[in-house]
Amino acid sequence: MTFRKEDFTRAGLLLLAMMVFAYPAFAAEQEDVNLQGKRIAAIKIEGNVTLTRAQVLAKVRARAGETFDRSTAAEDARRIAEVDGVEYSYYNASPQDGQVLLTYVVVEKNLVRALEFPGSDKISENRLSAELAFKQGDYLDLFLVNNGRQAIEDLYHKRGYVFTEITVDREKLEVGQVFYKIEEGPRVKVKEVNFVGNEALTDKELDKGIKTRTRALMLWPVYYKEDVAEEDVAKLTAAYQDRGYLDVQVTKSVEFSENRKKAYVTFTIDEGPKYTVGEVSITGNEYFTDAELQTENLKLMPGQSYSEERSDFDARKIQYHYREIGFINATVDQKRSFGDGGTVDVEFQVTEGDRFRIGKVNISGNEAVKGKVIRRILDEEEFTPGKWYDADAARGNGQGQLENTVKRLALTESTFIQPTGDAADHRDANVNVVESRTGSIMFGAGVASNTGLIGQVTLDQRNFDLFDYPDSFSEFITGQAFKGAGQRFKASFLPGTEESSFSVTFTEPYLYDKPLALDFAASGFTRVQEAYDENRLKGYIGLEKRYADDWRRGIAFRVENISVDDLEPDAPVEIRDVKGDNGLLGVKAFIRKDTTDNRFLPTSGYHFDAGYEQVGGDHNFGIVSATQRWYKTLHEDLAERKTVLETKIKAGAIVGDAPPFERFYAGGTGSLRGFEYRGVSPRGLQTNVANPEYEDPIGSDWLLIGSAEVAVPLTSDVFSWLFFVDTGAVETGGVRASVGTGLQILLPQWFGPVPMRFELAAPLAKDETDDTQAFSFSVGALF
Repeated sequence: MTFRKEDFTRAGLLLLAMMVFAYPAFAAEQEDVNLQGKRIAAIKIEGNVTLTRAQVLAKVRARAGETFDRSTAAEDARRIAEVDGVEYSYYNASPQDGQVLLTYVVVEKNLVRALEFPGSDKISENRLSAELAFKQGDYLDLFLVNNGRQAIEDLYHKRGYVFTEITVDREKLEVGQVFYKIEEGPRVKVKEVNFVGNEALTDKELDKGIKTRTRALMLWPVYYKEDVAEEDVAKLTAAYQDRGYLDVQVTKSVEFSENRKKAYVTFTIDEGPKYTVGEVSITGNEYFTDAELQTENLKLMPGQSYSEERSDFDARKIQYHYREIGFINATVDQKRSFGDGGTVDVEFQVTEGDRFRIGKVNISGNEAVKGKVIRRILDEEEFTPGKWYDADAARGNGQGQLENTVKRLALTESTFIQPTGDAADHRDANVNVVESRTGSIMFGAGVASNTGLIGQVTLDQRNFDLFDYPDSFSEFITGQAFKGAGQRFKASFLPGTEESSFSVTFTEPYLYDKPLALDFAASGFTRVQEAYDENRLKGYIGLEKRYADDWRRGIAFRVENISVDDLEPDAPVEIRDVKGDNGLLGVKAFIRKDTTDNRFLPTSGYHFDAGYEQVGGDHNFGIVSATQRWYKTLHEDLAERKTVLETKIKAGAIVGDAPPFERFYAGGTGSLRGFEYRGVSPRGLQTNVANPEYEDPIGSDWLLIGSAEVAVPLTSDVFSWLFFVDTGAVETGGVRASVGTGLQILLPQWFGPVPMRFELAAPLAKDETDDTQAFSFSVGALF
């Protein structure tokens, strides 16, 4: 290699530059060495703007009059740099009259002196500011500024502004002004969604499983969102794999119109071969036979489409089958073998492990809820010392049935039940709860075609303790008293335009710590009926026993006064005969059972309720009644949204002679839709008129109603399209029937969703005396 003269010249200049720039640092370093050990004459603070001298000196260990130490000064500078608002810090040491002048230089962070969004038009500045982790007046942090730019851009993209670009004005940033320059671009609507290559699944089936579509609820446009489209690719892939197409490849392409306001989305699908289940075997099992495990657990059957999801489900079911009888550590592995012709042999390899009983049950995390409240729930579910440890119900991850039961009944935020210990034959159970809010004061309003407009004020404490008296007035005011025993106290006042009511209820769910519920209630009710005003005052006591098979049996007592006044001049004799106060005493025996999978949105199971009440007092009669509801999932789409069929039968009969206010009426929401509230009933003959007619309803001695309703989810479970058929009869007028459709909206609230229903129905069979109503609605109380 040869070197030219120019090369030596450049090298020399570079060496000279390095020496020039290195010399000050070297000189400073050497000067620090020379000053080491000398006395500090004074300490100066420079560069601080918002920080006071005292705030800086609080981090300094060096002191005037002490000897100078380089390491101490360096450590002081490091501590100063850690102060909030300091960008960096360093020290200078210089000689002064044979001593040392020690100076700490503070370089503070810049402040955000201005925050603006030039170019924003479609999204407000307040909404954009909410995406930022800083605000005007905070210290300027370039990391947060850049994160904010991305967050704002993502917000635009999520709202369909695909082409939005955001830049930060760097010149203004240097002086503390954060300017996000926004080029919004057009909002892009999804014009078309196409599927290419699909044969096993139709376009309609695929379209139901994705969110990228042209219309929402068949009405509103959908705007293109890249992240949603990517999620749809994953959903389509999973849908095919669940049907045996394990090698499926799904890709997405998007074309935009010339003005960039419309998107044409195409999902291209390479289905690949379909795999079917070959041989299914179980190995390693000793406690259970193959037949016992296959009969009760397996979904995979030879000849079916192979699905990893179903295979995983079967493995979990086998594992839970062991775990529910004490095999806490049982595991099930899967061995898959691919054979010729696209078959998949599956071997479930079981490792049973040892079997354990429950030892001690330890409860932790409960402060507001007494331990016995949780313990008696466990007792009712038979999770007690000496029983086989059910690790299926108590999975330890908060998702087991027992964990959910404790969560629901003890009103906890979460519940985790985990085994612990190393004994040979048992495991202790650690029950850890995270408590949630159990009391509330709620204000709201509702409206329905049956009841008119209703307001609501409710005080509800679901962890009440009748005997936890306050030790001070402050305990009472702050809600620390009357709390902890798992009882429920509720007081409600519901003023309305057509009816008003109030109620005070108390429930002890575990009387004497047994699965026995005791209820006390007092209530009042006022309703403007067709020919009179009805006012009720009632006291109630109920006792209900719960059984392990989900049955509940009970007895209830009521004492009630019903006042009938403000009669219309033409009110029928049946109403006039009960004018004034009517005292009733009732004793009711009842049974009920609920096997539904969800108390708010059931998709399977049934609810049965039946009883007989004998009533005495000013009137003597009996009431027998029964209601049964069934729920069945008809279809589950690719997005796991369920189409649910609900069928209902309601029957009732009067034994003896009951007054009109205790008889049966049909019509309205929850009854016969297409008819007015109480619009289906025998009619009483007018009085005090020249040509009397049968006009005002007086109630029927018996009632039979049947209905079937299908709820089809739309964009989510929140919105459902309703299709229904109602039919029923009372003692006059023959059979009535109606068909209709509607929309159900579920608004999420603290203790469960609040339903809104809008229904349109047309009577197919009616009596000439019936009052019909095409449109009905109900909006639950909103809190």
